[in-house]
Amino acid sequence: MGDGVEIRAAVVTASDSRSIEEDLSGRRLAELLIEYGARVSEHVVVTDDLEEIAEKLRTYADRQDIDLIVTSGGTGLGPRDNTPEATLSVIEREAPGIAEAMRFLTIQRTPKAMLSRGVAGIRNGTLIINLPGSPRGVEECFAVLAPVLRHAVAVVKGDTEH
Repeated sequence: MGDGVEIRAAVVTASDSRSIEEDLSGRRLAELLIEYGARVSEHVVVTDDLEEIAEKLRTYADRQDIDLIVTSGGTGLGPRDNTPEATLSVIEREAPGIAEAMRFLTIQRTPKAMLSRGVAGIRNGTLIINLPGSPRGVEECFAVLAPVLRHAVAVVKGDTEH
């Protein structure tokens, strides 16, 4: 189930200091998604403002042509790291195992992974997943996601046959 599912994705980077040209983590995330076979129709950088992040997530999740939103950045302990709160404010249901698995498996390589507050959840048939804001963190977390991502998107889209 889910092996042939088309993934239509958006990449949202939260950063007060990066422009789209300087967005190394978001660019790497888009590359990984494309290599995986996803179609990335949107790649934007928004500020770390909670409401700006939430509004972008709502807008993309409510579109019929996007079924996966992956964020980069804003998941740490800093005062402007608002991506988890923005995500929690827009999702209808959490998918805690995704964030737990990313933390559990990446902490073995990078002890600072335990500081990530990233979350994952579902809104309007769209899966939303928070990743860290570094290219290395994106690569490590995507490696955790890759084996289950097609299946997860298929189930969220309603393909629940076993």
